[in-house]
Amino acid sequence: MGNYTMVGNLRVVNILVDFINSEVLPGTGLEVEKFWEDVGNLINDLTPENKKLLDRRDHLQKQINGWLIENRENYNFQLYKSFLSEIGYLEPVVEDFQINTRNVDDEIKLQPGPQLVVPVNNSRYAINAANARWGSLYDALYGTDAISEEGGAERKGNYNSTRGNRVIGLAKNFLDEAIPLKGASHKHAKKYSIEKGKLSVLVSNGKVAELIDKNQLVGYKGSREEPSSILCKNNGLHIEIQIDKTHQIGMQDHAGVKDVVLESAITTIMDCEDSVAAVDADDKVDVYRNWLGLTKGSLTSTFKKNGKDVIRKLNPDRTYKAIDGSLLTLPGRSLMLIRNVGHLMTTDAVLDQHSNEVPEGILDCIVTSLIAKHDLLQNGNYQNSKKGSIYIVKPKMHGSEEVAFANKLFSRVEKILDLETNTLKIGVMDEERRTTINLKNCISEVRERIAFINTGFLDRTGDEIHTSMEAGPMIRKSDMKTSSWLNSYEKSNVAIGLTCGLQGRAQIGKGMWAMPDLMNDMINQKISHLKAGANTAWVPSPTAATLHAMHYHQLNVKDVQDRLQEESENYVDHILSIPIEKNPNWTEEEIQNELDNNAQGILGYVVRWIDSGIGCSKVKDINNVGLMEDRATLRISSQHMANWLHHQICSEEQVMNTLKRMAKVVDEQNAGDPTYIPMTSNFEESVAFQAAVDLIFKGYQQPNGYTEPILHERRKQAKKGMKIKS
Repeated sequence: MGNYTMVGNLRVVNILVDFINSEVLPGTGLEVEKFWEDVGNLINDLTPENKKLLDRRDHLQKQINGWLIENRENYNFQLYKSFLSEIGYLEPVVEDFQINTRNVDDEIKLQPGPQLVVPVNNSRYAINAANARWGSLYDALYGTDAISEEGGAERKGNYNSTRGNRVIGLAKNFLDEAIPLKGASHKHAKKYSIEKGKLSVLVSNGKVAELIDKNQLVGYKGSREEPSSILCKNNGLHIEIQIDKTHQIGMQDHAGVKDVVLESAITTIMDCEDSVAAVDADDKVDVYRNWLGLTKGSLTSTFKKNGKDVIRKLNPDRTYKAIDGSLLTLPGRSLMLIRNVGHLMTTDAVLDQHSNEVPEGILDCIVTSLIAKHDLLQNGNYQNSKKGSIYIVKPKMHGSEEVAFANKLFSRVEKILDLETNTLKIGVMDEERRTTINLKNCISEVRERIAFINTGFLDRTGDEIHTSMEAGPMIRKSDMKTSSWLNSYEKSNVAIGLTCGLQGRAQIGKGMWAMPDLMNDMINQKISHLKAGANTAWVPSPTAATLHAMHYHQLNVKDVQDRLQEESENYVDHILSIPIEKNPNWTEEEIQNELDNNAQGILGYVVRWIDSGIGCSKVKDINNVGLMEDRATLRISSQHMANWLHHQICSEEQVMNTLKRMAKVVDEQNAGDPTYIPMTSNFEESVAFQAAVDLIFKGYQQPNGYTEPILHERRKQAKKGMKIKS
């Protein structure tokens, strides 16, 4: 049995069984032998059903391929739609209902705000993300392109007062919008104090101003006469005006304001999936151990800064004096959700009674929930959920039967862990076509535990391409963002979520702003997610979370959702419109540009995934713009190239030559990294390069266009230093 230990009817890799038995189970009230016996029974019962669902995916794809080939020259939309209904791909819509999820934390049901997604195996990133609940607006504006460098406002040296003054001006404008004063501006404030339970602001003309809405003042620090901070609230989010006349910035401000701190990343998804490269038991234990440390509040990260060791740890809660004199305590950290992997992959970390690898998604649910039980028992330094819930985001499910399976899995895990029914809340990611068109049915299957839905361009487009691979050549990737199906998909997700009663009970989310260096563009554009009715949206960094938080002060999402609930439209027909170019007339230059863009994106990400095990990082695109990317990047780009290959828009030789040229570009972009292994030194021996080749040339055959099977195989190969297999 090699490095495995027999526990019940399972064989578990030693490192995993030791971790669970010695680090996780103690303090949970669960008995070791009984736990493993129950886990073995669950795996034995549910693995066949998991496999049946995957077989169903493959069968539906074959049926769709066959129909599209047969009807390619004489395509009729109504016949196509009827066909999808006949094979069960398009489900009969369930009757109207309202979700009934209970014990949901305010961060999810009531507080709109930014959401971070971070690889949980990177302790520094994970801690930073959790601590991003609060962020300095001054720092976020000063350190990014949110402030222009023109006119002497460059980001240089220790402090540029010209730039600093612009930051302060923008921050004061923000305060005037979010917590406006009656007949005055925060720009003219000379002194802040608390008088008779109200905010009193002495302004430059000698008059005293109050808040237009006095109820926005919720607390303070220091004395009422000389507060060190003023705490206000707008649209469910807190704003803290910090005052210190001895501070470098405060001494230059008439009122002594040294900073404006915003409640920023309200929630964070700690990710076990797309942003993580975890291919074996060692990797999985790293993932689980960090989740345990986050749950117990004990995780730390040590790194060098300016030649000194810095220890990063989770922030404590924040305390203030409430206006009535009582103690006001606010969370110092984001509410954490944990994203498990989907139904597809298996793991050799655990072998079942037939010596087969077990579904990784089942293992994730068991272990991450077991770890999170420590939070419910308050075994750590801090408390994550005040309502006694565990939030699991479940990705890449296809249709309501797969969501129903997840519900069954969650129920079984609750029994094993001795948790109350529906303690495990679910986030359903709407990133597969069969889920999009059956979303109402999907939500219905988990109406007692759903806490989150969202949309995502990359994975959803990857599945769009793969599902309709035989329909014809797809439109260019950049054109997808303005296509009929994508706009309808985004609108439909919100509309169905509101129809099913998610408002005030769950999150409706939107996808990632992927360009962490382009914050000015984000400030100008990302408010569109709120206008679409989303009460949360993904951001790539703590800094981005603080800047995006401003949008939630500018627009009340509840008002938007109230308006949207009055609208009624069925988007299914538009969603099912296939984004093909019926009469492609692209020039050779346009085709090559598309191939270059896709190939460079694939290689830039794959080389880090395969060679270094980095699942999420800022990767330069073909124009040297840094993009925060995860595995979804590969899915859309590889499927797009596979589609054009399949329909002979390009040749295999052209694609291979493109990959080799772009490998040189990627090598040059990484030239400053001493650990980087150049692909161009030997294409045949570069595991990363061959992984990229596989993703494209074997893209048609990959289940639903997923990249995991190829990536996992090649990463294991790279870790073992094995030679390339042809």
